[in-house]
Amino acid sequence: MPPHVSADHPAAQPPGPGPVDALISQTRRLKGEVDAVRRDTPSDASGPRERWQRALCDLALHQLDDLDAHLAQLRDGPAPAPRSDAVLSRVGSAEWNLLTDEASWSGELYQILGRDPAAPPLTLDELPSLVHDEDRRRLTTMVTACLIDAQPIDGEFRIVRPDGQARTVHMMGEPVLDADGAAASMWAVLRDVSEVRRRRHTVGEIRDALPGTRRPAPGEHRLAAEVREAVLPPWRASLRPARQDPGTLDVAAHRLSSPASTPIGVNWYDSLELPDGAAVLSVGDLTGHDVAAASGTAALLGAVRGMAMAGTQPGQLLSWLGHLLDATAQPALGSAVCCRYRPDTRTLTWARAGHPAPLLFRGGTGRRLDSPCGPLLGAMPGAGYGDVEETLQAGDLILLHSDGLLSGNGDMDSSRRLLDLAPRFVEAGTAQDCVRLVAEEFGEREHKGDACVLVARVTA
Repeated sequence: MPPHVSADHPAAQPPGPGPVDALISQTRRLKGEVDAVRRDTPSDASGPRERWQRALCDLALHQLDDLDAHLAQLRDGPAPAPRSDAVLSRVGSAEWNLLTDEASWSGELYQILGRDPAAPPLTLDELPSLVHDEDRRRLTTMVTACLIDAQPIDGEFRIVRPDGQARTVHMMGEPVLDADGAAASMWAVLRDVSEVRRRRHTVGEIRDALPGTRRPAPGEHRLAAEVREAVLPPWRASLRPARQDPGTLDVAAHRLSSPASTPIGVNWYDSLELPDGAAVLSVGDLTGHDVAAASGTAALLGAVRGMAMAGTQPGQLLSWLGHLLDATAQPALGSAVCCRYRPDTRTLTWARAGHPAPLLFRGGTGRRLDSPCGPLLGAMPGAGYGDVEETLQAGDLILLHSDGLLSGNGDMDSSRRLLDLAPRFVEAGTAQDCVRLVAEEFGEREHKGDACVLVARVTA
C-alpha cells in the first residue's frame, strides 16, 4: 500500500533521476541488441525458423518500447511534455482530481482512445463508456480497489473507439493520498498494447507451423503424460523438507487442470532443499503440448536443480535457462519465477522472467512482491534478470502461481483473487490446507490451460 502522503508532499511526486535512469539505459541497450539480431535475419527468409526469429524480435522490440516509455513516464511524471516519436504515440497519461472532479489527459491518450483533442477529458465516472461491455466490471473493480484500498492499478481492458475500432489498453496507476489517508487524486499511464497482443498471436501461429510442433496424436498424449509423471514432482504434493527447525518452510503444491484442453509438459513447479539448509522454489511453463515439450520441461527442471545445488542465485539461474532455451534445436519460449530462501536469516531472494510475481501473505493481508520482470526465457539472447530480497517473519506465507488461473484475464486479476484469500489463509493450519483453499476457489473454473500453485509457509 502506498504511504499516506498529501498531494503536495515530496513523496507523492514521481521518482526522480537515479535508478530509473539506469533501468532506461539498460532497456535501450537491450533494444539495440535485439534490433541487431533482427537486422541480421533476412527479411525475405521463407524458412519457419527465420520467420520465428523475426517475429520474436518484433515482439521483444515492442515490449521494450513499452517498457522504455513507461520508465520515462515514471521519471518525468504522469503528464510529460508531448513528444512526436512513435513510442509515446502509444503511451498516454491521465490524472483525475477527486476533490474538484477535474481530469487532465495527455495528447497521446486522446490519440489512443480516438477522442477529439478539443473535447473535455472524461471523468472516472464517464471513462467506462469507452470500455467494452465485457470489460467494464474489470475496470470498475480496479479503480475501486485503487481509490478505496489504495491498491495500485495494473491490468488490461478493451476499449471501443468512436470509429468502432476495438483496442486493448494496459493501464497502470496509483492514488495520491491526502494527510488523512484518503484518495485525493489518481494518476495513470495507459498503453495501447493491441499490436503486442497481435504479434504474440502471430508468434504462436508461426510456432505451430514449425516442424515438430504439430498437435500430438491421441497415443502421444499418454506417452507425454508418462514422461511428465516420471520426471516432474507429484502434482498433488506436500513437499515438506527433511529439516523441521524453526524458520524452515512448510511447502505444498498443486496443479489445476482444464478439462477443455490437453496441456502436457507445459506447467511445472519444484521445491528443493539444499545441503546448507536453504530451499529453492520455482514455478514455470514452457510452450508446447507434445512429448518434446514434456521432455524439454523435464530438462529445464533438471537444469534448475543442478544450478541451485551449485549455489547459483535466482537471477543468474534464469539468465542461463534463457541461454539453454535459445540453444535448443526447436525454438521454445518459457516463463519462470525462482526463489531462494535462507532459514538462518529468513531471507527470500527471487527473480522472474515473464512470470507473475510472488505473493506475500502476513497477518491476514497480502501483497505482490514486485520486482523488475525480465523477458520471456528464450526471447532475447543474453537477457539479464535482477535479484530482489525480502526478509520474512514466522508465519509468513509465500505463494507462487502460473498464469491461466482465470480464463481470458491477466495475471494481475488472478493475483487479486488470490490476495482476497488472505483472511482465510490465517485460519489454515498447513501449506497443504492453503493449497486446498486455492483449489476450491479456482479449481472449478474454466482455465486457459493447466495452472500450478505452490505455497510455502515459514514455520514458527
